[in-house]
Amino acid sequence: MFDTYIRQVRAALWGEPVVWPEEDTEGLLRLHAMQGTGALVYPSVLADTSLSSYARVQMKGVCMHTMQTQAHMSIKLRQAWQAMEKAGIRAVLMKGAGLAAYYPSPEQRQWGDIDLFVGKEQYHPACAAIREAFPEALKFDEELDHYKHYNIIADGVSIETHRVTIDLQHPIDEKRYAAIEKEGMEKSERLVMSDEGLEVRVPEKTFNALLIMLHSWEHVMSKGANVRQLCDLALLLNHTAEQIDKDRLERYLRSLHLMDVWQIYAYSLVYGLGLPLHKSLFYSEKVAPRAQRMLEDMLAGRLMAEEEKVNGEGPQSLKIIHRFVRKWRTMMVRMRNADRIAQYSPSYARHMKWAIILHGVGRLFAKDRKWE
Repeated sequence: MFDTYIRQVRAALWGEPVVWPEEDTEGLLRLHAMQGTGALVYPSVLADTSLSSYARVQMKGVCMHTMQTQAHMSIKLRQAWQAMEKAGIRAVLMKGAGLAAYYPSPEQRQWGDIDLFVGKEQYHPACAAIREAFPEALKFDEELDHYKHYNIIADGVSIETHRVTIDLQHPIDEKRYAAIEKEGMEKSERLVMSDEGLEVRVPEKTFNALLIMLHSWEHVMSKGANVRQLCDLALLLNHTAEQIDKDRLERYLRSLHLMDVWQIYAYSLVYGLGLPLHKSLFYSEKVAPRAQRMLEDMLAGRLMAEEEKVNGEGPQSLKIIHRFVRKWRTMMVRMRNADRIAQYSPSYARHMKWAIILHGVGRLFAKDRKWE
């Protein structure tokens, strides 16, 4: 069934006929729901007159829900964007909403929230502007300087105001990525949204390619990635490979120890999704077994990291011992996660372990944050 699913996604991406075998309907519907690709594939399938009424109703429901959700979210995006502009905040629209422009039709890219990057310097004024724009919104995140973003729920829509785009554990990676992020966001590009002509800024193409891959890889290392993220990268590269600064992208990847990881993605885009070879950038056959394993595990939902559990402090007299044990257990969970990642990218897993050690030692002697 995985092979059938991948053929369907590949066909939908490149405008080819999609075949829907009725005997696999339930399993395929579950896969598309889990991987976030239903809205991409179903419009092509609905033209098939032999499709069962059950499958047709399910697919129409997904397509209608996606269109209605996007229409509602577009209103909130406009309100949030105008609030930022009014406050003099230079925001950049990230991920789903901006990437929808690369799809055959914007409605074929489901997006579940609104991600606005503002950077560290504008972070607090931007959070204030968002709260003022949506006074009735649910606010459950604190506006803290070590958080990745500040989140509100406005009329059912999650709006994330980002200090940073990606959390990296290694202090050298964090410093290098901050410079890369700054360069990519300062060169942000104009995009006119399809709904009502809202003009926004999106990340510069070379940086955006790195960001899309790294965002997916961040999910591989934590809560699990999905095929929709691969589709994002495939379509971005298909549209912009000739415009991407390959030397700069290579410099980014090597400085962050990510070239091997990128090659895993590049192989998956060609082998799995049918991206033309000349657009995959830094494609390599040497990663084939590891790339195929990661794609298979992604489809099977086996990319989840072990959950980190935090225990209470215990008696005050044993506070130091409890703290050490708790930190040690957390570090061991993260080490096991690095061992899991080694089956896909051994070189990045080794890099992860150095980051875990450095971060763990630093946190052992730092003041506890309230959730720890």
